[in-house]
Amino acid sequence: MAKNLHSLVAMPGSKTEHFRKGQGRGTGNGKTAGRGQKGQGAHSHTKKRGFEGGQMPLIRRIPKFGFKNVNRRSFAPVNLEDLNRFEDGTEVTPALLMETGMVKDARDGIKILGRGTLERKLKVSAHAFSSSAKASIEGKGGTAEVIQ
Repeated sequence: MAKNLHSLVAMPGSKTEHFRKGQGRGTGNGKTAGRGQKGQGAHSHTKKRGFEGGQMPLIRRIPKFGFKNVNRRSFAPVNLEDLNRFEDGTEVTPALLMETGMVKDARDGIKILGRGTLERKLKVSAHAFSSSAKASIEGKGGTAEVIQ
C-alpha cells in the first residue's frame, strides 16, 4: 500500500488535547488539581526530584565509572578512495580538502585512512595517516607528509 505525504494522518489516540487542571469543580479536576490533599507534593514551591525520603538516592548509590581523556585529539577522516578525484601530481593539503568540501570541520586535524584504492600519484599533506594509507600513497609514487 503506497502512502503519499498528503494522505498521512495521525494514529488514533496519538494526539490528545492539552488538559487544563484546576478549572473548577465541574471539570472533575478542580480545587486540588489531582495533587491530593496537603503535603510536599501538593505545594507548588517544593521539588522532589531525586529525593527518596531520606534514603540515599539511587543516583548516589550507583558507582561512578568511565574516563574522558582531556588530551584526546579528534581527526576529520578522509579515505584514499576519495582522493581519486584529484589529478596526478596534485598537492593535496588540508586547505584544498576544505575548499572542495571533502572536509567540513577539520577539528584537531585531518587523518587520511586506507579505505579503497588510490589510482593517482599525489603529494598528500595531512595531520595524520593510517599505516595502510601511507603505504598505498608511497606505493603509487606519491608522498605522505605529516604536518603539525
